[in-house]
Amino acid sequence: MKAIALTQYLPIDHPESLMDVVLPKPTPDGRDLLVEIKAIAVNPVDTKVRAPKDKIEPAPRVLGWDAAGVVTAVGPDVTRFKVGDKVFYAGDITRPGTNSEYQLVDERIVGSMPASLAFEQAAALPLTAITAWEALFDRLHVPSKPAADKPTQTILIIGGAGGVGSIAIQLAAKVAGLTVIATASRPESEKWVRELGAQHVVNHFGDIPAQLKDLGIANVDYVLILNDTDQHFPTAAAVVAPQGTICSIVENAAPLQIDLLKAKSAGFVWEFMFTRSMFQTPDMAEQGSLLDSVARLIDSKVLVTTMGQVLSPINAANLRLAHATLEAGHVIGKIVLKDF
Repeated sequence: MKAIALTQYLPIDHPESLMDVVLPKPTPDGRDLLVEIKAIAVNPVDTKVRAPKDKIEPAPRVLGWDAAGVVTAVGPDVTRFKVGDKVFYAGDITRPGTNSEYQLVDERIVGSMPASLAFEQAAALPLTAITAWEALFDRLHVPSKPAADKPTQTILIIGGAGGVGSIAIQLAAKVAGLTVIATASRPESEKWVRELGAQHVVNHFGDIPAQLKDLGIANVDYVLILNDTDQHFPTAAAVVAPQGTICSIVENAAPLQIDLLKAKSAGFVWEFMFTRSMFQTPDMAEQGSLLDSVARLIDSKVLVTTMGQVLSPINAANLRLAHATLEAGHVIGKIVLKDF
């Protein structure tokens, strides 16, 4: 089967940073599905895993953690899917990735693809949808439905125009009924986040507390950090409400000053969407269930795909281009590749 892989961790402008290779087609066992991949998407985790380091892989390593495709074979213990089903998923960081014609994936972390979307539109969703859903509803414990007898709660989403932000805005505003303040720094990204449901936009390069004050917002119930935790944690601590919660998906480079939260009895939590599959947690199947919920919300027009740029075909040259674009910053939505 065709695949894009690496054996060395090189700068993305190096022609061997990602290479076209031919690998054996795998065979499913246990609860695995064999999926023929029709479209993939690129995420910051792809570029971080591929980033230059002194390591040589003994065999080609396939990256990639977003896909949509068709089930072509199933393991003997599979109960949720059958051959011919259209699926979408983000996969497992401990296993070979989505950048190949065929991939094995545990059925518990797979969802039925939205019927109203093309493969490339669906491929833009899984990793970011899982991350945003888990961050909001599992980590921050945002109520999944607004309470009629309580004031509307508020959330500040730092990094609103990126992949996770683009779906988190929709879930927060259209499902949870929160007042969403998103950060964006360019006219086109501000337009994007407003169209997705953000009621207010502030510039993350400016004084966020002052900008919130100008909006008449003293503090927010929740903060979701999707960009540079080291830079934005002090701001998050300053604006989070007493007994509020901050969640980040971005690792820190230096120790965070957690004591800033003590007087407010505020909380800080991490979200890492690979946790369930990495540790085979008892609730691992929740990822498949939440993807099914996302598909229903897409098909009922509550949510929309966050697909931005589309490249074709799926090959090393286009994947290197996608990585380079993502590393350069300023990406709105998701970069998707379709068709081998």
